Amino acid sequence: MSKRYTPDFPEMMRICETNFVQLRRLLPRVDEVGESVAYQVNNNSYRLTIIELTRYTSVVEIVQTEPAVSHWSLPSMVVRLYHDAQVAEVCASQQISRFKASYDYPNKKLHQRDEKHQINQFLADWLRYCLAHGAVAVPVY
Repeated sequence: MSKRYTPDFPEMMRICETNFVQLRRLLPRVDEVGESVAYQVNNNSYRLTIIELTRYTSVVEIVQTEPAVSHWSLPSMVVRLYHDAQVAEVCASQQISRFKASYDYPNKKLHQRDEKHQINQFLADWLRYCLAHGAVAVPVY
């Protein structure tokens, strides 16, 4: 019998706080729905677009635009930033939305036990990569 996965909430909050700070550095300068900024990082291109704004939150879509192998394989994430708590959390990725804190395993959709932690850790790694390798803003057309 396998041990049940227990989410590490302090670690998750640390990741989400770091993601908030790092993502703010890459966001469009104007806080308005529809504003976007594109970045070139090595041979990859990404676009960050503000898709929703409320008094205390903003929602940003992050899409890899190049290289395009196929429309279905392009990485994409939707991230909600909570300005009052200063945390950023992935709320959708690759057609998966509303991540649970933990999943029974195995499950029908083949989610990992710690899927929510993994996808937020992926965002942290991606942001660190972009900032370390000189994300260069390019014009958005």
